[in-house]
Amino acid sequence: MFKFLEKYLMGPMSKISQLRLVRAITAAGMASIPFTIVGSMFLVLTILPDVITPLQGIWDATFLKVTNIYMLANKASMGIIGLYFLLVISYEYTRIIAEEEEIEKMNPINGMLLSVFGFFMLIPQFAKEAGFKLLTDISELEKGGSAVINGWAVGGDGLSRLGATGIFTAIITSWLVVNIYKFCIKKNLIVKMPEEVPSGVANSFSALIPTAVLSFVIFIIQGVLVALNTDLFQIIQVPFGFVTKIAGTLPGVLVIHLLIHALWVVGIHGATIISSLVSPIVLQNMQANAQGANIPFAGEFYNAFSYPGGSGATLGLVVMCIFLARSEQLKAIGKSAIVPGLFNINEPVIFGMPVVYNPILAIPFMVAPMVGAAIGYLSIASGFVRPIIAQQPWPTPFGIGAFIATGGDYKGAIVAVISVLVSGLIYYPFFKAYDKKLLKQQEEGVDELADVL
Repeated sequence: MFKFLEKYLMGPMSKISQLRLVRAITAAGMASIPFTIVGSMFLVLTILPDVITPLQGIWDATFLKVTNIYMLANKASMGIIGLYFLLVISYEYTRIIAEEEEIEKMNPINGMLLSVFGFFMLIPQFAKEAGFKLLTDISELEKGGSAVINGWAVGGDGLSRLGATGIFTAIITSWLVVNIYKFCIKKNLIVKMPEEVPSGVANSFSALIPTAVLSFVIFIIQGVLVALNTDLFQIIQVPFGFVTKIAGTLPGVLVIHLLIHALWVVGIHGATIISSLVSPIVLQNMQANAQGANIPFAGEFYNAFSYPGGSGATLGLVVMCIFLARSEQLKAIGKSAIVPGLFNINEPVIFGMPVVYNPILAIPFMVAPMVGAAIGYLSIASGFVRPIIAQQPWPTPFGIGAFIATGGDYKGAIVAVISVLVSGLIYYPFFKAYDKKLLKQQEEGVDELADVL
């Protein structure tokens, strides 16, 4: 099994994780975490009385009177999350190319600003008739929907295309713009300044011709797409929307969890690789849930339901090590791992027990989080638990994290506890077998030492 995983999973996924654009997307996902968490907390504060009804009177007299003020934090985070991704991806992508290809004249700041320039040129919507007229459509406004005014789609959070729906376009735009910038620099299509000119001024002028080239490229793209009654946002949503739908199904969610943990058992940080690729999808789903959808796979679904205690859902295993283990090795691991495990940190288990390349623990390590994911998915899909509308900090202890993620639904905490219990049951027979093996090795080691003495 390990040979199969190394050949067909570890190798390809390692190569994907090293792609420049993927590394830039990973950096964007990490950089956006503080903003999505803080913005989500204010959303939870707003909808908490919907879940805990006795709070309604207090909230009406206090927080809800100033909702429009404090919800600005949510609008300035989740409402423009696509812009956050654009800024970080374009900056990091430019920096990586400049460093690895040793292109000194490529400035990450210029790459970022060029991407903003190109992105905002692609946002407006046009009508094909009347000479590419900017579109205006307010027909959905009275129904509570979004409106398009002079080409700009406006919704409850502001400019709609700057939100989670713009993340995929931000990724493609960053790739396109930075490579145009790179082409211009490598072909020396820049304004050369005398050596006496300060480097800061020279760098700013080096982006002049790339900006002009980018303008013409965007003009052509927009013109062709508008002539076809579409635009880049709509085109990108077709393939990415298809991937999003697959990832939102129970089989899709299970495959994602299997890939994460199959990589872990051969020593690759599966959560970082797979989660970074999936982060645009779960953020988009979380924003949709906040607007009334019921999509199970959203936000920090993993740490809320799938694997309490960290990758592999090892919290139940750690508890068993403390109270049921007979071998000294597992007792020691349990005692050292319980506190980090409560905060979803389980490297002591993965590398200390170890789980990596361990034929006994590899199977429950992959199966337990998949079962937890199924429990969480079905709980939300059935309506038993509210969907995830907030992104809690990933180290939040089990139960509390699910409570916050679902907007204060206590049933989410109950499901998280069930997930811990079920994962413990899955681990139990494998834990007993591994403990028995270690105990035998321990006793044989003592006997050998006695013989020597």
